[in-house]
Amino acid sequence: MPDAQSIPTHWYNIAGDLDVAPPPHLHPGTREPVTADDLAPLFASGLIEQELSTETDIAIPEPVREAYASYRTTPLIRARSFEKALGTPARIYVKYEGVSPVGSHKVNSAVAQAYYNSLDGVTRLTTETGAGQWGSALAFACARFGIDLEVWQVRASYDAKPYRRFLIETYGGTVHASPSELTEAGRAVLARDPGTPGSLGIAVSEAVEVAVKDPLARYTLGSVLNHVVLHQTVIGLEAVEQLRAAGEDNADIVFGCAGGGSNLAGLAFPFIREVLHDRAKTRVVAAEPTACPSITQGRYRYDHGDIAGLTPLLKMHTLGQDFIPDPIHAGGLRYHGMAPLLSHTVELGYVEGRAVRQTDAFAAAVEFARNEGIVPAPEASHAIAAAAEYARGLTEPEVIVIGLSGHGQLDLPAYDAYLSGKLV
Repeated sequence: MPDAQSIPTHWYNIAGDLDVAPPPHLHPGTREPVTADDLAPLFASGLIEQELSTETDIAIPEPVREAYASYRTTPLIRARSFEKALGTPARIYVKYEGVSPVGSHKVNSAVAQAYYNSLDGVTRLTTETGAGQWGSALAFACARFGIDLEVWQVRASYDAKPYRRFLIETYGGTVHASPSELTEAGRAVLARDPGTPGSLGIAVSEAVEVAVKDPLARYTLGSVLNHVVLHQTVIGLEAVEQLRAAGEDNADIVFGCAGGGSNLAGLAFPFIREVLHDRAKTRVVAAEPTACPSITQGRYRYDHGDIAGLTPLLKMHTLGQDFIPDPIHAGGLRYHGMAPLLSHTVELGYVEGRAVRQTDAFAAAVEFARNEGIVPAPEASHAIAAAAEYARGLTEPEVIVIGLSGHGQLDLPAYDAYLSGKLV
């Protein structure tokens, strides 16, 4: 079992360190900054406090740290064989979140969100999921804290990735393909396009609609919002210390995949803290799919997080709330917008975006697997591809950190599609 003493005692909130304050979320009706009362029908009180907080360090409750201690600290692995295969002078380190109970980083926030909802006496949670990593993580966390869970999974992933649905159901959750006939939002989408592959924006609308109608239910989100990003900073907090323990002063560049933004922000924000305090000059690259390029092609503006317009307006890089991407295999990256805090750091120049083609991501993932033995999740493969391209071009040594947000053992049909030439 991991050493509980190595688990961070506080999450890191970058909002408290930035000279330019992040734009506030806006109420969808009044267009005024949201208040705690505005968010109360959706989220647990402790999570609302975190969402609006500007404190830099927020204590991690002991029950959450105890849950973390069952699988953290996650390893920072020197990818020497991958370095050799790339022919690079770089020293490449991989922060591997695939050792969690559900095989991805998502459990870091799921445990915290289930805990805070349990404190409020919530008996039922609703949520959306793309590839199923978030749904699996929340089902695991709800089982731990005795809460029922209902999940709306994007139709494209529901059909293509049944194993994560099986995992959600094994932990006790209920799963619906989205859009569904169970909600007004779902029925409206199906009326317009009966064959739609769905999107995370649609699934969010369905989960929110059900939650607000039940006084004992609350909604949970697996990415995008400030409190989700906050919980994921355990990744970067550990990585900064692990890198020092490996004899490296700092990372020269950090790569992470970006869909909603929680994985990349969780890894990168503690590294950016070192930059903000003049202790490092680390660059951060957000690797996103060309099929859903919110940073590289989206607009930075206020937009809803869902297709029905039920969520607060968020200032973020967005492709538009009604954008429905192609059903790429990296289902966790199929979201129209980027986390407001991450979008803000892009605007301030601390993070840059890079779009990666699906076939390039799988090619890099296969090369990584054959050299390091770990099969990456398709989402994380985008970060590996961007890092590999960068590393191949180096002529001088640099320290590269890659966020490997989860394993791809439940995504092997996607690898089969790539290896058989069926992906484009």
